[in-house]
Amino acid sequence: MLNFFGGKDKAGGGPAANERVPRHSSGWGQLLERLRSEESLRVLDIGPTSSTNINFITALGHSIYLANLVEDAAKREWLLPEENGAAGKFDVERFLATHLNFSGRGFDVVLFWDTADYLPEELLGPVLGRIHEVMAPGGSMLAMFHSAPSALVQDAASTDFCRYHLTDSNKVDVQRAGDYPLLNNYTNRQIEKLLAPFSGFHFFLGKDNLREVLVTR
Repeated sequence: MLNFFGGKDKAGGGPAANERVPRHSSGWGQLLERLRSEESLRVLDIGPTSSTNINFITALGHSIYLANLVEDAAKREWLLPEENGAAGKFDVERFLATHLNFSGRGFDVVLFWDTADYLPEELLGPVLGRIHEVMAPGGSMLAMFHSAPSALVQDAASTDFCRYHLTDSNKVDVQRAGDYPLLNNYTNRQIEKLLAPFSGFHFFLGKDNLREVLVTR
C-alpha cells in the first residue's frame, strides 16, 4: 500500500524486534545536507513505514511518499499461473502499475535502502527503471547492498529485513521489520550495470556487511 504525506508546500543473534541499533551511514549524511539546504523537496521512502521518517522529513518542509515493495513483492498473488497450475513468472507489469504508479509525481530524493536484495531478480531492473523515470534530473538515491557472507563468519543479524529510521546526524537507526529471505547478493560490477541508466553513483564501504551507493539521476 502507498501513502503520501505532505510537507509545507508541495532474528538469530540480531536485535530484538523493537530495538533500534544506530548505524553510521555516509550516504545518509550527504543526503541530509541536501535536505537541510534546499526547500520543498519530494522524498520517496521505499521501505517499511516509519513514523520517525515521516515526521523528520515533513519537519524539514519536504513531502514524503512511502512504498513497502519487499512486503508486497513477497505475496504469491504476483506469480502468474502456468498451464499445470504451478506458480510461474512474476507479474512485473501488474506489480509496477499497482505499487509504483505515482500519478505524475516526481521525486528529488529516493531512499531505496537495501530493497534490491529482497526483490525477485526479474523485478529489480523494472523497479529501478520506474524510479529512474520519476526522479528529477539531479535527484539523489541512497541504495544499500549486502556483501556476500563469509564462509567462515556468519552474522545472523546481517540478513534481517530491517526498517531504517532517519536521524539528525550521519547515522540511521536500524530495526528488525520482518523475516523475508535475502534473495540476492550483487557484486559491485552487477550493481554498476543495474545503475547504468543513472548519470553517476558513488560507493561507500561500511564496516559491516552493507555497501552504500549514492546515486545521481
